[in-house]
Amino acid sequence: MGVSKDIETAAPVGVVGAGTMGVGVAQCFAQAGHPVVVVDPAAEARRDGAARLRAGLRLKSLLRGRRPESQGGGGNPDVGGNQDQAGAGGAAGGAARRPEPADPAALVRFSAELSDLAHAGYVVECVREREPLKEEVLRALDELCGPETVFASCTSAIPISRLGSFTRRPDRVIGTHFMNPAPLKDAVEVARSPHTGDETLARTLDLLEGMGKKPLVVGDGPGFVTNRVLMLTVNEAAYVLHEGTADAETVDRVFQECFGHPMGPLRTGDLIGLDTVADTLDVLREHTGDERFQPCPLLAKLVAEGSVGRKAGRGFHHYPNSPLVPRGETSHG
Repeated sequence: MGVSKDIETAAPVGVVGAGTMGVGVAQCFAQAGHPVVVVDPAAEARRDGAARLRAGLRLKSLLRGRRPESQGGGGNPDVGGNQDQAGAGGAAGGAARRPEPADPAALVRFSAELSDLAHAGYVVECVREREPLKEEVLRALDELCGPETVFASCTSAIPISRLGSFTRRPDRVIGTHFMNPAPLKDAVEVARSPHTGDETLARTLDLLEGMGKKPLVVGDGPGFVTNRVLMLTVNEAAYVLHEGTADAETVDRVFQECFGHPMGPLRTGDLIGLDTVADTLDVLREHTGDERFQPCPLLAKLVAEGSVGRKAGRGFHHYPNSPLVPRGETSHG
């Protein structure tokens, strides 16, 4: 199936950041037939991002062939599911899923220049969970992009009202918290601030449903729903390991076998990335004033060592094989 003329001539979708989440989000848009420009100033990030995009498309193709479309993949952020069954039945109930082009990678261009997003109609910010960095990006985009452009943030914890305050268009700023890995997850937590306009929300829901995603709309607040609860759980699980109450394998098995979780909290942290977990905890502590969000010493130690989870091959558990297809893990501690 080729790319239709209207898709070829459409304004590109912008993605800022060529990390794990940025590339995953770009893949989702490209698979729905949208031209995408991914901006990252680091040449290594762009090179690695292009390679990860190709690997992600190969993996998605393999999973599509392995599992029938009738199988579900849940909305839990700690496990990848089959996304091919997710279609028009999203929260807003409407948009038809767009056909996938023959070569989604051909729709994605990597750039070092933020100015290449000047004509984008929709931009997703996927930089690291550091407020000053997000502020810098959003202020620059606000100067570059037309007044109709929507800015969506993939933030996992910073309130959208705060991010919107960095622009002159708070009505066009919204949160799109994709779950990791984005191409393999149905659910997207859509955070709407009190300033987010109805049109911005409608455009966002239409885009997500056209990608086969299931948007779940929540209100604004530190960590929204997912990470306000999940980060505290991961951090407390790290304390249990740190204090020697149980090893990592047992901690996760308790949640899997007692509560039916597909993946325990420590493997969930490894999947998210322990550096991202630590950053998110810091943001939550700053915005709530709650010291429970102080990162566990063991978590801080692993991040300092570079043992940040599956993407590094080690975290609370060890991952000797592909970080995208976990097999043969061994436990840490």
